[in-house]
Amino acid sequence: MCLSVLWAPRSHPPAQPGPGGGDAMTPILTTLLCFGLSLGPRTQVQAGLSLDPRTQVQAENLLQPILWAEPGPVSTWNKPVTLWCQGTQEAQKYRLDKDGSSMSRIISKTLDSENKVKFSIPAMQWEHAGRYHCYYQSPAGWSKPSDPLELVVTGYSRPTLSALPSPVVTSGVNVTLRCASRLGLDRFTLIEEGTHRLSWTLDSHQHNHGKFQALFPMGPLIFSHRGTFRCYGYQNNTPYVWSEPSDPLQLLVSGVSRKPSLLTLQSPVVAPGENLTLQCGSDVGYVRYALYKVEGDGLLQRPGEQSQAGLSQANFTLSPVRVSHGGQYRCYGAHNVSSEWSAPSDPLDILITGQIPDRPSLSVQLDPTVASGENVTLLCQSRSPMFSFLLTKEGTAYPLLRLRFTYRAQQYLAEFPIPVTSAHTGTYRCYGSHSSNSYLLSHPSDPVELVVSGEGPDPVLSELKGSAQPLPPGELRTLRSEGSEGGGSAGEGPAHESGNRWGPSTPGSHP
Repeated sequence: MCLSVLWAPRSHPPAQPGPGGGDAMTPILTTLLCFGLSLGPRTQVQAGLSLDPRTQVQAENLLQPILWAEPGPVSTWNKPVTLWCQGTQEAQKYRLDKDGSSMSRIISKTLDSENKVKFSIPAMQWEHAGRYHCYYQSPAGWSKPSDPLELVVTGYSRPTLSALPSPVVTSGVNVTLRCASRLGLDRFTLIEEGTHRLSWTLDSHQHNHGKFQALFPMGPLIFSHRGTFRCYGYQNNTPYVWSEPSDPLQLLVSGVSRKPSLLTLQSPVVAPGENLTLQCGSDVGYVRYALYKVEGDGLLQRPGEQSQAGLSQANFTLSPVRVSHGGQYRCYGAHNVSSEWSAPSDPLDILITGQIPDRPSLSVQLDPTVASGENVTLLCQSRSPMFSFLLTKEGTAYPLLRLRFTYRAQQYLAEFPIPVTSAHTGTYRCYGSHSSNSYLLSHPSDPVELVVSGEGPDPVLSELKGSAQPLPPGELRTLRSEGSEGGGSAGEGPAHESGNRWGPSTPGSHP
């Protein structure tokens, strides 16, 4: 079939630069006829001059045409897109215009055409992005223009989308979605996936960590507000050239079902490259579980595995450990695919070690007449600035204590009181952290082993490994340790005031 095209001239704006810079229209004019659009097999181009429908009297009683894009109005660069214009059975011609372009196209349909025509873009380019309208002509005249269709091409690296305080919130609680990028993007658009594709656009502002971001308040959530969201960023001078979409974020509303428990099968203090598995479980019999990292990008979901004891659980493997795994986690359970989620588990902090080059030292201070139930003091100190110190004991599920630093005798230090009971026999290490990122810890101190012996109600501290004699009050001495450079882990979280503790009863809690 031989096709002929005649463009109706309009004012021609400056051409947008293509990916390689320069005028994007001139070198590809031949292939960009009709914006690079091709006709469907049942349409032909009307030869000869056709009047612009906006210069003719429009028939008021004609239905407004509908213009849409498949697979959608936001397309990846170099991917095919089809624009559809739907009129009525009486339509004889269709016209497609792009705002700011001097080129338009008029199509006549054949006898077997339906009440719509398609315009194909074989490979989406920067110059195809923009605002489009379509019209149709019937014996009664030209229709009004369709509602505008904004066709967007994506190209910048993707932003991140997160929910504050969490993507799973109790009904009635406010939630804010944060779209952020390290690129200097001027605006961010949030889109809810689904039939209606609701969208919101906000100006960006620069966060104190250097990222550009926009905060979208979603208001109090109810069960019907669940949905999946993505966000995009763009610059004001190219409003139809967007970033790649963020990873999807599913927003869910939790109920009052009993919270599951969240624990780690290893230690919450881990080094990069080690294995880490988080286990979410409950005796309620949930059939699926979700894991969420505070200020993370979304939920990880796993089916629950039932045990003979009536318990169900799901394992979330985060191996090999990376620095980005440091943070605070919660998990949720649900009974079936359509049900709401349970109340959240207690928080669990994962701490990544070896992220501060300095290593603190651990030493002991004690009274030679310490009685059962009284305290031994373990002293963690560093000459390098530390904001807080963390004490761990091998074989325990959670760090024992976390204290804010005290500065004394040109040392940053914290004093950890340890009761003298047989239950506190074990090997201890300490770590330092910086206030700016306290999920990331220093290398561990050399270990100190505490041994308590004796039967009855008054066991005594009989041995401090590496110490020949108990030390006089007020005198500090570093204990010889077994082992050498161990791996540990640190996590990021709010600083703890001196005397505040992290213990097994309140894992991950913050003051």
